[in-house]
Amino acid sequence: MGKITGFMEFERLEQAHEPVKQRKTHFREFITPLNPQQAKKQAARCMDCGTPFCTFSCPLNNVAPEFNDLIYNEKWEEAYRVLAATNNFPEFTSRVCPALCENGCVMNYTNVAMGVKSIERAIITNAWNQGWVKPEPAAGSREKSVAVIGSGPAGLACAQQLARKGYAVTVFEKNKRPGGLLRYGIPDFKLDKSLIDRRIAQMEAEGVRFNCGTSIGIKEHPDGVWSDAERVIDPQELLRDFSAVVLAIGSETPRDLKVAGRELKGVHFAMEYLPSQNKINADEAAHKEISAQDKKVLIIGGGDTGSDCLGTAIRQGASKVLQIDLGPKPPETYDKSSVWPNWPNVYRVSTSQEEGGERAYAISTTEFISNKKGSVKGVKAVRLEWTSDPITGRRMKKEIPGSEFEIEADLVLLAMGFVQPSEPVLKAFGVQTDIRGNAKAAYEGVDAFKTNVPKVFAAGDCRRGQSLVVRALAEGRRCAEAVDKYLEEEDNL
Repeated sequence: MGKITGFMEFERLEQAHEPVKQRKTHFREFITPLNPQQAKKQAARCMDCGTPFCTFSCPLNNVAPEFNDLIYNEKWEEAYRVLAATNNFPEFTSRVCPALCENGCVMNYTNVAMGVKSIERAIITNAWNQGWVKPEPAAGSREKSVAVIGSGPAGLACAQQLARKGYAVTVFEKNKRPGGLLRYGIPDFKLDKSLIDRRIAQMEAEGVRFNCGTSIGIKEHPDGVWSDAERVIDPQELLRDFSAVVLAIGSETPRDLKVAGRELKGVHFAMEYLPSQNKINADEAAHKEISAQDKKVLIIGGGDTGSDCLGTAIRQGASKVLQIDLGPKPPETYDKSSVWPNWPNVYRVSTSQEEGGERAYAISTTEFISNKKGSVKGVKAVRLEWTSDPITGRRMKKEIPGSEFEIEADLVLLAMGFVQPSEPVLKAFGVQTDIRGNAKAAYEGVDAFKTNVPKVFAAGDCRRGQSLVVRALAEGRRCAEAVDKYLEEEDNL
């Protein structure tokens, strides 16, 4: 390593955040990347552990020890090349990934983990500033074409890898602009959309075509699945015109809360609410302009999507925000010896949760309460007791008798996760689904990523279920390998 004793000499340094009072007034990014000298000192903390669990823990298998050593020795362009070899879009992951690599860091076992995420962001920020990130078109053409359905992280990674192999790639997206969840689901204050635009420009220069406002097989999608589609293409047309088709449509069907009063005005899925604000920021027309201004907001769901709703509601001027979770409050500490290097269930505070609002746990919503105009004015709820089965270890819940209470709210956002891909798209192709409703495709072996429909592949959340951006990128890259191998075999035959 660049500095053998660095992990004993230097403390972890977090990236600078704009003060809460200021950042709550706008939708811009508010985190400042490490400067080169800060990044060098942080890179020096990477110890010569011998077994880099950070690489093992990262779905992309980023080789953090290598780029840390290069940064310490001020070889920035080489560090960028190492990072780009495994990660198509480090500017995305260095903003929205929970940093599984840092949890697996050997130093995390007894001390404070390496700041891998902050170093990754410093590398890619410097690479763009220095002009090192350029289109990488293929040297020649394979004379084969691939259709990629969906332009989220899995679709973009798959499309870029295939284009760089020489295939003619067309990405189909039902919304006005490419990016999928990155553009319409993640708030601008976490991911500036100009970062997506310059990657799209790079991919177009590499030969990727984007066909937006286009839905495959169906124009009207189920509730909670946003779509700006102006035209519909029959799946059979794609199967006729392309050598292979990749489904990267995500897991967009939101989990609903089917209790009395669900039909009331003012009750929305999170993915109706978040895209609305992102489109307003981009001067796009939103289907529904949903605002939390001067409202009492209740967010049902304690995960990242709920946190994004919280940060957005605060910026819109909500009078009060409460985020509730069905599960119990996680512990504030945990026994690393029993969990490391795996991801722990531990209490965390997001940047949005730092900004305000309240959180409550072990609460189940039983009914939405209506006002005289047919709009929601609150919910009825009950408190839960959670226990563990002594044999299986599975968590079990039961309502606490007499714990019923009401929560005032005139805007309720359902952020309880996503259950499956948009079912009509899979049906239009005739793709079989697994027990969870995801596209059924093998995980290993010669048939990895292949569906039951000849030359149709599936990747990302639509295959594995709701997950992280970093896992979607890994899925897209590996699916591209599977498609390339399949098309090469077709040529050999």
